[in-house]
Amino acid sequence: MIKATRAALAGAAAAALAVSLMALPTASAATGGEDGTSTGRAKDGAPRTLGELGRRAGIRIGTAVDMSALAADAPYRAEVAGEFSSVTPENVMKWEAVEATRGSYTWGPADELIDFARDNRQFVRGHTLVWHSQLPAWLTTGTFTPDELREILHRHITDEVTHFKGRIWQWDVVNEAFNEDGTLRDSIWLRNLGPGYIADAFRWAHEADPKAELYINDYNVEGVNAKSTALLALVTELKKQRVPIDGVGVQGHLAVQYPAPHDIADNLRRFDDLGLDTAITEADVRMVLPADATKTEAQAEGYSVLLQGCLLTEHCTDFTVWGFTDKYSWVPGTFSGQGSANILTEDYRPKPAYTALSQDLRLAGRG
Repeated sequence: MIKATRAALAGAAAAALAVSLMALPTASAATGGEDGTSTGRAKDGAPRTLGELGRRAGIRIGTAVDMSALAADAPYRAEVAGEFSSVTPENVMKWEAVEATRGSYTWGPADELIDFARDNRQFVRGHTLVWHSQLPAWLTTGTFTPDELREILHRHITDEVTHFKGRIWQWDVVNEAFNEDGTLRDSIWLRNLGPGYIADAFRWAHEADPKAELYINDYNVEGVNAKSTALLALVTELKKQRVPIDGVGVQGHLAVQYPAPHDIADNLRRFDDLGLDTAITEADVRMVLPADATKTEAQAEGYSVLLQGCLLTEHCTDFTVWGFTDKYSWVPGTFSGQGSANILTEDYRPKPAYTALSQDLRLAGRG
């Protein structure tokens, strides 16, 4: 249904998004509720949440979810439930979380998120099956032959996808496989299994759940560059080999001190032309602290560029922010001196970025 809607709206979105945003309130005029939260409906009954606006525009709007915050912070829980139409587990489906001890699985937190999503009629993106990071110590410090490691990877993918079978909309099957120059990353998987591990991972995931949509996911592939072109070459080859790959995830981790990727629509169209879906999977736009008006306006532009690129691409199915409030953000712990990367403040008030996304969705959906 979402694909059909996107196809019908692609031309209309292109025309609508060409209209100057000067015709609308400025991005600084955020439209939060009296309590500072952004969920709910306008008094005239018009759609206001990002999820509602996204449905009108034929796209799902999602967020990564911090399970500790979901359990302990009522305003956070309300925002996740009311604002978004899909959710992605930030950490609880990663290998070190589900199998910290070999052969012993911890599914509870991820199952809780899936139950939460079901109760709120949300789709779930699975993140992630094969990655070079956040692997359990028993795997990274163990001594395995290539054949043993291949069987370990096969079993992990099969066990995890089978456990969640029928409950996951999209899986990030292979995550961050490339270096910036377009070469394959020197990971435990490439060193021991060779480049064929990527095709194998997709085949194994498809065998475990034939109905799940399977994605390859990476960062710094928003625009046309060496990395995104290498990714294009890889998925072209995978398609030729009839590997069951459905889409390409573009993470969308930006920073205001670098130019926004204004060629994102041109880039996504290259994958669209192959018959693949695309998605913005981890959008955030960080800044060097302290924040100021200039930086927050640049941040709004960054988010808008990402979303518009998706809206202008016929088979871009969803746009996910990597967390929505600065209260729970991975950025300060990873990029020293940077932060304020999300669309809501720490006290859940909408930033210009939130309003920019809302405006773009209204233009695309005429809602």
